[in-house]
Amino acid sequence: MSENYNQMWTELGLDLKAHEQLLGILGQAYQDIFLAQKNRPEGMKYFDFVMSEVHGLRIKELLDAKKQGRIVVGTFCTFVPEELILAVGGVCVGLCAGAEFGFAEAEKYLPRNTCALIKSIFGFKLGKVCPYIKSVDLLVGENTCDGKKKAYEILGTLHDKLYVMDMPQMKSDDGRSLLKVEYKKFQQKLEAISKRKINIENLKQGISIVNNKRKAVHRLNKLRAANPAPISGLDALLINQVYFYDDPIRYTDAVNKICDELEVRVAKNTGVFPVKTPRILISGCPMAVPNWKIPMIVENAQAVIVGEESCVGERGTQNLVDDSKASIPELMEEITTRYFKIDCAIFTPNPTRLDHILHMVKDYKADGVLHYCLQFCQPYQMESGIVENALEDANIPALRIDTDYSQEDAGQIRTRVEAFIERISR
Repeated sequence: MSENYNQMWTELGLDLKAHEQLLGILGQAYQDIFLAQKNRPEGMKYFDFVMSEVHGLRIKELLDAKKQGRIVVGTFCTFVPEELILAVGGVCVGLCAGAEFGFAEAEKYLPRNTCALIKSIFGFKLGKVCPYIKSVDLLVGENTCDGKKKAYEILGTLHDKLYVMDMPQMKSDDGRSLLKVEYKKFQQKLEAISKRKINIENLKQGISIVNNKRKAVHRLNKLRAANPAPISGLDALLINQVYFYDDPIRYTDAVNKICDELEVRVAKNTGVFPVKTPRILISGCPMAVPNWKIPMIVENAQAVIVGEESCVGERGTQNLVDDSKASIPELMEEITTRYFKIDCAIFTPNPTRLDHILHMVKDYKADGVLHYCLQFCQPYQMESGIVENALEDANIPALRIDTDYSQEDAGQIRTRVEAFIERISR
């Protein structure tokens, strides 16, 4: 980090010893996983810097924003519309965690057979190592899966700024109406705590900022279709993870700059892996920072990840909001329309997700699909069989991996991944 932030972390109530231990482990992992890669794009240096300051300079920026009268809103899900947060002058940050930390404390409140993502939220909160959750003016949960739904009831007793949105479970007219009502209520909540009204100008500005961020990621996604791949799956995942932490305008600029660099690589037919490297699409649960286990195993086995059908990936960024409308109600309709298209596994039935996976396989020239699930994530685990059957029926090789945040099963997963890569290489 560029400076000592101990005073800031102390004032936020962090456990400095535990926090230092966490940063030390993550710093070494980042060195071994990301900085050890060869032929990385120069533009990745920006994202390396962001990660080096993710608990330092970025937190200082959030606290400075609060001093300026802006609100900081923490979210756990891509269903929370960042456009509305920006419209009231707020700052939106993602709070999902991808590390096995504080699970013993978390299990005092949660069953042991709770998915790692939910336990990690509690572990970081109870372990006093997350400066983000300490910095927010509003913590937004959403009733997606049953695990989160009940966990938020408990989290509400530990955090007095929690706000929970209800979510539809079916792609129906009634489901869409529910989402529209929830977004209107969320708008009113944001206006109340920020003391700012959403008007046509600031809402259009918020939509434009988020649309531009998504367009930059779309540009990156298209470049990943090139063969040889101009960027590793690990680095592309990192860019998608930073999407949830960084200033959106600055992030958009950084992604477009790295895309400029990648376009040169594609034009010269150069990449990070040879042309005949097996190409894998990852599908399933989101991979929050620092959940890099599966991509590291895949790419160390000499395959390249060319896309992520995930909330931290295309599922979360694939559509734009139509900003051509001339009134707030019309723009709110368009926001609802955009987010209602997200094909999360909470929906039943969910055929558009299958269509999306098949399209991604074709678009990114993937040789096979690795369907990744967190253990005890019922929606994605239940849907994994449906996905695998659809892929195999289309003669697309598929591998299902159920895991958690620990490294205990890394050897077993490596063996299965290597066998899968051998299969798709024939």
